[in-house]
Amino acid sequence: MPRRRTVRMDRNTTLIFLLLFFVLLYVLPLLERGLGGQPATATPAAPTETSPTAVAGAPVLKPIPLRVGYGVSDSWFELYFTDPLNPLSKEQEGGVDGPIVQAIDRAQVSVDAALYSLSLKSVRDALLRAHKRGVRVRLVMESENMDRAVPETLKEAGIPMIGDRRQGLMHNKFIVIDGQEVWTGSTNLTDSGVYSDNNNLIRIRSKEVAADYSKEFEEMFLEDKFGRDKVAATPFPKVVMPDGTRVEVYFSPDDGVAAAILPLLSSAKESIYFLAYSFTANDLGEAILERAKAGVQVHGVMEKDQVASNRGTEFDPFRQAGLDVRLDGNSGQMHHKVFIIDRAIVIFGSYNFSASAEEQNDENLLVIYNPQIAAEFLKEFERVYAVAQP
Repeated sequence: MPRRRTVRMDRNTTLIFLLLFFVLLYVLPLLERGLGGQPATATPAAPTETSPTAVAGAPVLKPIPLRVGYGVSDSWFELYFTDPLNPLSKEQEGGVDGPIVQAIDRAQVSVDAALYSLSLKSVRDALLRAHKRGVRVRLVMESENMDRAVPETLKEAGIPMIGDRRQGLMHNKFIVIDGQEVWTGSTNLTDSGVYSDNNNLIRIRSKEVAADYSKEFEEMFLEDKFGRDKVAATPFPKVVMPDGTRVEVYFSPDDGVAAAILPLLSSAKESIYFLAYSFTANDLGEAILERAKAGVQVHGVMEKDQVASNRGTEFDPFRQAGLDVRLDGNSGQMHHKVFIIDRAIVIFGSYNFSASAEEQNDENLLVIYNPQIAAEFLKEFERVYAVAQP
């Protein structure tokens, strides 16, 4: 009898262990995940790098170390973002102007710059060094910003410079070096543009893209054509990079930029993220609202001071429609002009989403089809969104 009792106890123990194993292996994971595959206690959260804004499986780009800012590179581009919330930004050193200075210092033939504003002494000194060693340096600027200290110093050194001398803005922020590479984006080369404001900057190594920007520069510098006086003459409006990335180049007002942006917004299938300094373009706003009604995720951050001062801002219609669109939290300017579509297409440049940018100002804009670049812009969106006002 004792022997048979011992066997029965062993079997009971075995059954208990099997039951516990089944609970641990199958039941607890179901309870943790919930019936729908999401955590049972999950609540809507702000976009993070592990949320839908992250691009799963995208190759990692090579980081570019900066004391103040963020940078990554690949074979044909370098991409930078300012970091105005960094405590070191107050020192106004070590930012995204550093790589621009290095590129100018390596210039051998020419530096052509179309700059809305220029106050960075680091860039001033680099341009002076290039001029002194025989590099051809030429500038086009917004006339109202030419009488400041840095442009005056460059003019006194003999560097040729012209302004637009008209009501619309020469709002570009690009540099072409040696006919081989272009620097462009939303970044004004000013102390505030690099160290106080949220901005983006890209360096593209491409003779075709450089030819596009050189043509635009010479229309202004040599032909004295600005704004509506220019005609569409971009030699390579669509360029395919060595890795297969498609890049589209647009200039305003001659290329009809809004007509290029609208179909991309209207064809969004999953998500639209945007960062907007100024957003008063009704057609672009309506396209976003229509996609939101169709179930496309929309998240945005807009510059608070522009929302307060602009007439016809799209912020109110977005919020009234229940979209997740917020006011920025940077004491400087949230100066981006960016759309990120389906985590694969990025639209950015100097072009604000406004009638002035479309019809009057000299602007430039890029459309880049590349999930890696989209992922970096999504990281920047998350940084801006994290401090935005709900």
